[in-house]
Amino acid sequence: MNNKACCFLALLLAIPAAAAERIVPNQPRDGHGLHFTTPVTVWDEALPLGNGIMGALVWGDGNPIKVSLDRSDLWDLRLVPEFSTPEYKFRVMRDWHLQGRIEDLIRLYEQPYNRPAPTRIPAGRIELTWDPSPVFIDSSLSLADAAINMRFKGGILLRAMVHAVEPVGMLSLQSPVPVSIALVAPAFAGRVDDPARGGIGAGDLAQLGYAAPRKSAGPGWQAFLQQGAEGFRFAVHVCWKSGGGSWTAAWSVASSFEGADPLALARERAESALAKGYDEMTVSHREWWRSFWQKSSITLPDPVLERQWYLETYKFGSAARRGAPPISLQAIWTADDGKLPPWKGDYHHDLNTQLSYWPCYSGNHLEEGLGYLDYLWNTREAGFAWTKRFFEMPGLNVPMTADLNGNQIGGWRQYTHSATTAAWLAQHFYLHWKYSGDHEFLERRTYPYIRDAAVFLETFTSQRGPDDLRSFPLSSSPEINDNRPDAWFTTPTNYDLALSRWLFAAAAELAAVLGLPEDAARWRKVLTELPGFSTADDGRLLVAKDYPLPASHRHFSHLMAIHPLGLIDPSDGAPAVRTIKASLEELNRLGSSWWTGYSFAWLGNLAARAHDGQKAQQALEIFSTAFTLRNSFHCNGDQSGKGYSKFTYRPFTLEGNFAAAEGIQEMLLQSHRGNLMIFPAIPPSWRDVSFTTLRAEGAFLVSAKRTAGRTVLVEILSEKGGICHLVSPFSGREIAISTKPGEHVALEADPTQ
Repeated sequence: MNNKACCFLALLLAIPAAAAERIVPNQPRDGHGLHFTTPVTVWDEALPLGNGIMGALVWGDGNPIKVSLDRSDLWDLRLVPEFSTPEYKFRVMRDWHLQGRIEDLIRLYEQPYNRPAPTRIPAGRIELTWDPSPVFIDSSLSLADAAINMRFKGGILLRAMVHAVEPVGMLSLQSPVPVSIALVAPAFAGRVDDPARGGIGAGDLAQLGYAAPRKSAGPGWQAFLQQGAEGFRFAVHVCWKSGGGSWTAAWSVASSFEGADPLALARERAESALAKGYDEMTVSHREWWRSFWQKSSITLPDPVLERQWYLETYKFGSAARRGAPPISLQAIWTADDGKLPPWKGDYHHDLNTQLSYWPCYSGNHLEEGLGYLDYLWNTREAGFAWTKRFFEMPGLNVPMTADLNGNQIGGWRQYTHSATTAAWLAQHFYLHWKYSGDHEFLERRTYPYIRDAAVFLETFTSQRGPDDLRSFPLSSSPEINDNRPDAWFTTPTNYDLALSRWLFAAAAELAAVLGLPEDAARWRKVLTELPGFSTADDGRLLVAKDYPLPASHRHFSHLMAIHPLGLIDPSDGAPAVRTIKASLEELNRLGSSWWTGYSFAWLGNLAARAHDGQKAQQALEIFSTAFTLRNSFHCNGDQSGKGYSKFTYRPFTLEGNFAAAEGIQEMLLQSHRGNLMIFPAIPPSWRDVSFTTLRAEGAFLVSAKRTAGRTVLVEILSEKGGICHLVSPFSGREIAISTKPGEHVALEADPTQ
């Protein structure tokens, strides 16, 4: 650091630590939530509630009101029998591909996915009715306390919540007219030749072949027990009481994963909550959410993006919890339309789970993110077994489409059997270490997971290409060329290369931190033996050697090196800037005609990494206004009619929502290269911006305020101590701030300059 920078730093640090309280958190306001003056008549536009393990969707016009129920461990876990056959081997798959045996490949790898199981399954619904039906006024979801209000003419008011911690939901009703309640089980029972049903159609829940539920009821309660596949059972119990013009109900969903008698467990929980009452249960519920919202906040001059961030953060807090299964395609809001959920509601590791957890790191929600890492850690044995059985190699890889237990469930063969899935998942362990500074986590989980994934890829890439560098027996790039034979490449794709190069670099870095020099040397050597990225003459990243991105495509897998892996960054100098600029220009040239919603959310992140705030804002606003339903659920297709995409369908998945939240955070704070940057990618029109306690690598919590186009205050709380490398938002210089654990530092602009 030069003398000028030293003097500047000394001036900054003269500000008292008490200044760290001057940026006031922007808690969720009424305008951030949902407010509908017309009733919701379809499940995927419902008001969402959840606590990671239990979810609910509240919708309807009063004839009836529907509360769709869900629990995140409700699964049909029947294994795919084809994946236990002798021919289920990578070497066989490669031979069949080279021999052109496409029908055999589809038979073994893809057709099983078309069967109804394995799959996520819904839990049924509660229906409330009145006679006569009330007239709807409005419904609203308050993000601050995660509660729903629905109003009807005649003084009818319904409140609803899923408790923040307890596996129960509650309803509170003020109504001068008596209400009737019905617990409706999912339509699992039925026969193809059942004339009452007109036959079972594709996607019907009855394809699962379950027996009808065992229903029971008594004064003030209803329940059912549903037998699933292979001994799995789940139960729902709802109970209620009335008096003094009010009516209160509580429900719980329990599964046999919790114990041998899920019906008794659901009853015990619901009755306990009902005995306490809605208002008493609300106290601890609101306290959890108050603490959650204190973790971080933002204030933007763009009301669309500010509201979207709060909606996404709310959904993340509702769906992601430690101790619960991680976020799947629809998480705790499984379809309530009598059908199997879109794409079976499974765990897609070709971007869906990864993007869903992007915002937890800089958003300062590491605890919620640990639910994902716990799942990946606890299903490692399934990954080890699959890697040994299918690839016949040591180390760890993970099926790209997986069930609750981490078992392969199939699909497009080029991606469900990708060699680099575990490498992308490993990045989340790495990010938790970088953002938390938790050395014990590094030693016990991050490095072991990365090491085991590196052992596999070291073996998988052991063959040499014509250049005597490591190569891949087969390589792919999700989801380029869909499931056609040419989706396999004979030269390494930039997707596989980016993940491999990142993995071995991270393994070497962490081995050195842990004092394992032999490991570090081993991984550095493998890294030097990998090819460089394939680029065009203008510097843009190709899909693979001599294979440019052929057309508009939803998945930016060829750009992984830019984001999320950060291997190519503007800080690397002119060649990197040229590559990033040319790659983003190609996306613009090819257009968005075959993009989905998550494409725009990912583009927001890519543009932010390129420090292009205008492009990031534009992409994220298109996502928010064209690819979300009115309850903010990402629906994949363009709903605006403005022609942003030729995809106009509306299957609901969550990854686009959470990637959008991270894109906004990337505009406000970046630290992925070790240098903390404040407001690195905001558009010029954002004159007044602030955020509180976003998290940076190194376990630094950062708050900042910008007024009239000028950054005026930065506050840093150091959780672990150490040196914070800051690109000063006042001077542009790189400065180093030495901190102690728990120390606050306030940096304020000189008002005379």
